[in-house]
Amino acid sequence: MTTINLRDYYPIYKEDTFIDVSDEIATFLAEEKRLQTNYEQYIRDNKAFYSLDCGDGIETGALDKPEQPDEAYERAEIARLLDEALVSMPETQRRRVYAHIVLQMDKTRIATAENVSEGSVRESILRGIANLEKFLKKLF
Repeated sequence: MTTINLRDYYPIYKEDTFIDVSDEIATFLAEEKRLQTNYEQYIRDNKAFYSLDCGDGIETGALDKPEQPDEAYERAEIARLLDEALVSMPETQRRRVYAHIVLQMDKTRIATAENVSEGSVRESILRGIANLEKFLKKLF
């Protein structure tokens, strides 16, 4: 049997508290303490300190928050309203607005694909966005 001081292993003990433990447990505790000391030395040597308070986004990146039911409902409702607004637009306007906003195509590329002038595409997109705005303002 080996006598160990619990204060060396548990910070909640403020005074020395000695107990007898088997040799296997004493060996295990000594090995764990050695590994902990080695790890702390490794961190110091490699300057591998990471603070979750420094605001670099490491804390946010570590979290994988599941979508809440109210957020899922809100996202689905917004998608439904946008679909409804797009359906209410003329076909050409809808196609151009969708290509520009959703597919991220520039106006020149849309004009080339449709064999029309860039000015007409630009005007169509501006009117389409204005129509979307009017439609959505009516709902809210």
